[in-house]
Amino acid sequence: MSVARRPLLTATAAGALLFALWFVPSANATDEGRVISSEQERAASGTRLAETGGPDTTPYVIGGTGFLAVGAGLGGRALRRGGGA
Repeated sequence: MSVARRPLLTATAAGALLFALWFVPSANATDEGRVISSEQERAASGTRLAETGGPDTTPYVIGGTGFLAVGAGLGGRALRRGGGA
């Protein structure tokens, strides 16, 4: 494979990934069809956020940030070793 085509393949792969992520459903912050108790109704004054009730995502955020930092470090190291060209 030609060296000149590598950036094109990288850009194509990144574009395909972003296009695929476009179809990931987003959270819906409405409570349609949900029964609310009187205690929840008193606490619900003002704007409310959606209750996901899912697992704690803190470890995933910390791990993702760590992987991002390692990847940026490896990319910087590769640029220094390769002369940035």
